[in-house]
Formats: sequence, C-alpha cells, structure tokens
Amino acid sequence: MRHGILTAVLLLAACGPVSPERAADMCEERARAATGPTGEIGIGVGSNGGSGSFEIGVTSDYLRGRDPYVVYDECVRQKTGQGPIRPLVLER
Repeated sequence: MRHGILTAVLLLAACGPVSPERAADMCEERARAATGPTGEIGIGVGSNGGSGSFEIGVTSDYLRGRDPYVVYDECVRQKTGQGPIRPLVLER
C-alpha cells in the first residue's frame, strides 16, 4: 500500500508545473524547431569502410507556419501557468 501511494505522489508531481527556468529552456527548443527543418549529417570511416547517416526533423508548428514567438509564449504558459521569465532569442 505504501508503494502505491508513493508511486501516485511521484506521478502527480511529474504532471505538475515545471520551474519557469526549465519551461523556458524546453520551450525555446520548441520555438527554434518552429523556424524550420532541423537535421544532422554524419560521415565516418572505419576499418570496414565508410558509413554515413542523415536525419531531418520537421515540427507541426513549422508546417502550420506558426510564429516561433507565439509558440514560445504559449508553451511557457501551458507548462507554468504564467508568462515567460525571459524573452525568446532565436539564434541560427
């Protein structure tokens, strides 16, 4: 019974609001992803020959043409119940 209560408390804590700092970090990343596709290209050479990788990501916010500043503001408000503690700075 004790373990069940402890588990329930931990699950509820995980669903609660996050700190304003953590929300800003998470939402900045989401806003950056709304500015365009993201991706990586990797090339490697080993004793068995070369290898490569390619990865591209596109978010629904980008596909819908959402303003990254609006994405950031709404995201922070959803996670904390209050406005952002710092402005969004997009660096690309």
